[in-house]
Amino acid sequence: MQKETEIKLRVSRETLAALREHPLLKKRNKSGWERRELMNQYFDTPERDLAQAKVALRLRKDGDEIIQTLKTRGQSVAGLSERNEYNWDLPKAKLDVKKLDGECWPEQLAELDKKTLKPIFTTDFVRERAEIAWGRGKAKVVIEAALDLGHVVVGKQKEEICELELELREGDPAALLELAAELAATLALMPCDISKAERGYRLYDASSYSLSLPAPQIHAEMPLDDAFAAIMWHLLGSSQRLAEQYRFNGHWRLLQDWVDTLGELRALIGSLGQAAPRQSTSELRSALDALLEDWRPLVQAGDDDEDIRKAAPEQFAEELEDVRWGLFSLSTSRWLLARTWTADRNVRGNRQGAAQITNWLPRLLADDAVALQLPRYQQQPEDLAEQLPRIERIQAWLHHARNVVDVPELDRLYGELNKLAQLANQPITDESLDARMHQAIAVYQNRAWKTLLRL
Repeated sequence: MQKETEIKLRVSRETLAALREHPLLKKRNKSGWERRELMNQYFDTPERDLAQAKVALRLRKDGDEIIQTLKTRGQSVAGLSERNEYNWDLPKAKLDVKKLDGECWPEQLAELDKKTLKPIFTTDFVRERAEIAWGRGKAKVVIEAALDLGHVVVGKQKEEICELELELREGDPAALLELAAELAATLALMPCDISKAERGYRLYDASSYSLSLPAPQIHAEMPLDDAFAAIMWHLLGSSQRLAEQYRFNGHWRLLQDWVDTLGELRALIGSLGQAAPRQSTSELRSALDALLEDWRPLVQAGDDDEDIRKAAPEQFAEELEDVRWGLFSLSTSRWLLARTWTADRNVRGNRQGAAQITNWLPRLLADDAVALQLPRYQQQPEDLAEQLPRIERIQAWLHHARNVVDVPELDRLYGELNKLAQLANQPITDESLDARMHQAIAVYQNRAWKTLLRL
């Protein structure tokens, strides 16, 4: 068994060609590019038991070699994935189910009749790979870079494979992100944690692709730094999966959710006060502001305009052809992995970062509730939009961590705040002003809101 640590980056054919000649890869390439044709057959039961267990089973033909591979459930965070991998050399291209036993076979599949395993799709592609190595401080880093071009094929359906894989062979996993970010500065690279197997399953059954990631487990005693990091990783990973799925099928709801997720990232980054000094968040805030400035108005306009919705997939494809999205995703991953916001902060900032979330969050919510001055906007609803950053900050924390706040009816408050935010984003009309006024009253009279004002 070996542990596979890698990052997958979707690219265009033009970018794939440019990567072969990229100066950074040329400088660190210790082996030259080796070209191999890989033919892969994936197996599962008719009920897709392996997919449900997050297991991938394949036979690969690599030249004269036949390799059986089992990849088990792992973890994937914002494009950087880790999972266990088992490989067996076989004498012929026939699945050997006898090897699927012992410690490699997941316990939840213990009762599975392995005779029901059947071929379900193929991924056939040409791989050009090279050993990329360099010194990182006093340590050595070795990464296998693979340029893959081919297709996932399910019956008469197929989807192109065109990606860069960076797999860690030696060194710190942070080096994967560092290399990817350096390449993404000039080339459009899209972090994408959907594997070739997942693409096959998505073609086989569109409903099998799960957009949702496991919700971060935030508990009352968790330090603020840890809670913030967990939620941010979750949102970043979710934004990447939403971007990939919208690129794939163009469903409008996915673009709306993508923009909402970026909004939550922006709200959280601006919420920590001295626990995240402004200098440490400056680049991320600027990048998110630029993305939201372009995409939030488009989504708001598209809610009532079918022509905008129809044109959006092409505009999104143009976004992905630019370096902006990939560079933001990779830079944010590096920022989170290094916990950059914790560097160079003062004693008070360190104290806040170490505070239990159950103590810190009620204070933040209470301060923002007071500062929101809802009675004012009952009288001046036309100005409510100026408070959107504060409303969104409260929303984001209630969305992901309200379970640690001992205040009654927070679920209802979260729903009422969502309505208020939606109204604040709408164009001003007599009808919308009246709705804003009544919704401001509804929030102000909410039991949880009154409790926060008294904290």
